[in-house]
Amino acid sequence: MSGVCYPDGWRVELLSKSHNRQGFGSGQEQVDKWLKKSAFQSQKKHLSSTKVLLDGENQLVGYYTLATSQVDFSDLPIEAAKSLPQRQLPVAVLAWLGVDSSFQGRGIGKRLLATALKDCYDASETFSFIAVILDCVDKPSKAFYQRFDFAELPGYPMRLYLPFKQLERITKG
Repeated sequence: MSGVCYPDGWRVELLSKSHNRQGFGSGQEQVDKWLKKSAFQSQKKHLSSTKVLLDGENQLVGYYTLATSQVDFSDLPIEAAKSLPQRQLPVAVLAWLGVDSSFQGRGIGKRLLATALKDCYDASETFSFIAVILDCVDKPSKAFYQRFDFAELPGYPMRLYLPFKQLERITKG
């Protein structure tokens, strides 16, 4: 996973005011609304970081948003929590991920996820965390992430996690 390949001329970059977010439509209202109305403001306030995938004509193909948070050790599965301190623990959060509907079905979501997880792993060299967590907007989204080894947090059917050791294995190949 070290080198995620996109078509020639495509690039991933930090969201800026110049990116045309209004034309983006993933087919999921929450995902689209976040990008159009909240992502840039949240980034300016240092609450999250959003990266966009642009094609050769600067069309916004997809995006993902990362943040940090904490999870209580008691929310983790017993096998994950047994060797950890009994307190709030740091996690990376994949807050949002979306692909414009005109680009769906081409494996772009998978590549964006790989890029987001690589960013998380790279950040772990500076800021430690025990897992990547995310909240699914619907059951198809949940099924998508579960194909990449995300597991359900006990008691939270739409919250998934990927333990750091699994992230490390995936990232290092």
